[in-house]
Amino acid sequence: MTFHFDRSGLGRGLAACAAGVLISALPLLAQAQAPIRLLVGYNAGGPVDTAARTIAPVLGKELGANVIVENRPGANATIAGSAVVNAAPDGTTLFFAASPTITISPNVMRKMAFDPAKDLAPIAPVLSYDNVLVVNKETPYKTIQDLIAAARAKPGSLTYGSAGIGGSNHLSGELFAVQAGIKLNHIPYKGNAPAMTDVIGGQLTMMFDIVANAIPHISSGRVRAVAVTSGERNASLPDVPTMRESGLPDFEVTGWFGLYGPKTMPADMIARFNKAMQQALSQPELAATLKERGYDLWIGEPALLVERAAQERAMWATVTKDITVD
Repeated sequence: MTFHFDRSGLGRGLAACAAGVLISALPLLAQAQAPIRLLVGYNAGGPVDTAARTIAPVLGKELGANVIVENRPGANATIAGSAVVNAAPDGTTLFFAASPTITISPNVMRKMAFDPAKDLAPIAPVLSYDNVLVVNKETPYKTIQDLIAAARAKPGSLTYGSAGIGGSNHLSGELFAVQAGIKLNHIPYKGNAPAMTDVIGGQLTMMFDIVANAIPHISSGRVRAVAVTSGERNASLPDVPTMRESGLPDFEVTGWFGLYGPKTMPADMIARFNKAMQQALSQPELAATLKERGYDLWIGEPALLVERAAQERAMWATVTKDITVD
């Protein structure tokens, strides 16, 4: 039996098939080429912004796309979060979130535009960080007990700065005051950088700041490190004791950064971004840079974000019961 093929017909069929594949692939190609905006809820130059800009190019290589960091500061980073909540779930608008927006803001903001636990899709954990308490170098305070003694001698005389009401460094100060039984004078700023500037300049006694942000000022001698807020000593500041070691056995405050998207992002897209973030953080050069700055890599599945956020949101609810932010 002999079979005859219509080669011209076969050619037309293959051409049509190829054209169909090309046409169907065009949206995917367009999406792959579209820049990905990584929204940060704080000013440029701050610790969240710096971490995002350090990670963005490596993440972009893993995704085969251009990842652009875009600052949307204000309202405890909820302006940036709201923009992501209301964005199309196509993977082009993501939220590089610091934990206070997810765990503290829902407890302290009188009117929050969205509920992080319900309105955002968790994509990937990124980094964990500790705070460190630093003091102006001209002060006589070298230990937590020095600060406690001074605060008890003159209640309210010690000032501490923060990036704003409801931030982790503000609440680290509140927790310090409560557990030590002292009164401190809180001065909120619009970001970590201006608060640190005033600690260095002597307008403030002290502040809690992210280790990565404080290390350059500690290394240069512009401020003195007194204690870290983590349960164990920070690897980048091995000679600095913890708050627990310093006489406050129940004190532990750590923060984190996580990647989120719009609530309705497809599961396969979330998986793709999660894999890309895990691969990016596993790159030796990036990992070394982040560790040198005092961060702990936090690599894993979205469920880790959900679990930690729920636990910390419940913890901060007790600390912030008397704090309200408009």
